Amino acid sequence: MSLSLAENRIIKLFARKPGGLLNIYFTAGYPNLSDTQDILLALEDAGADLIEVGMPYSDPLADGPTIQESGMAAIKNGMTLPYLFEQIASVRARLNVPLILMGYFNQVMQYGEAAFFKKCGEVGIDGLILPDLPLYEYETQYREMIEAEGLAFSFLMTPQTSADRIRKIDGLSRGFIYMVSDASITGEKQGISEQQIAYFERIQQMDLKTPRLIGFGISDRASFETACCYAQGAIIGSAFIKALKNSDDVSRATLEFVNKIRGSAQGSNA
Repeated sequence: MSLSLAENRIIKLFARKPGGLLNIYFTAGYPNLSDTQDILLALEDAGADLIEVGMPYSDPLADGPTIQESGMAAIKNGMTLPYLFEQIASVRARLNVPLILMGYFNQVMQYGEAAFFKKCGEVGIDGLILPDLPLYEYETQYREMIEAEGLAFSFLMTPQTSADRIRKIDGLSRGFIYMVSDASITGEKQGISEQQIAYFERIQQMDLKTPRLIGFGISDRASFETACCYAQGAIIGSAFIKALKNSDDVSRATLEFVNKIRGSAQGSNA
């Protein structure tokens, strides 16, 4: 059963814990088809505040080689959207952490837009990130049905995004804005430059009403902590995918990775 937007776990999380939030991305069905549930449970146990589940796609335009390779491996493993929904439904009652699906709008169209949003609500998804869904189409065609299922939709901004568009994104996003740290694909760069800091500070000065999470290039404890100085938290994807690669125990690999980022003392819903 869908939660209302007022009950949305992402919105409630930001109200309860306004800073230092860790959002971890992984590709569903990687490294093995059956790993999805174990990774979800391990991420919450390890201290992730939000979990971003990647829907494997054959043409992921915004993703770098690491996530692309994980997506192709997951597809080869047999991952499909219907099966992913089954996996999430089977474990959702054991999780308190907000869950976000990240993918591309073509996947939604192939599933059927209304059916996709309804299914997200039914299985306990809290948010969506679909980078190729334009603002206009979202606002005029899909916003009502997405919000009716209690889903928080996050738009992306980059260093090149105009101030007017950022204001529009701020008005339409629910939950958080995905603040892309650099105009590149995921996993391409590591560390945070002075130019990026200037961008972070410029956005800070805009005094946006929607929380922000910084992603792209966040790969270790230092970059995570730096990002948290300029936003409510950060998103780590490619570095985690690399930690899972060739692992014979994804739960242990997950715990070790999150501990390196934030230490073992912090819990997911602290």
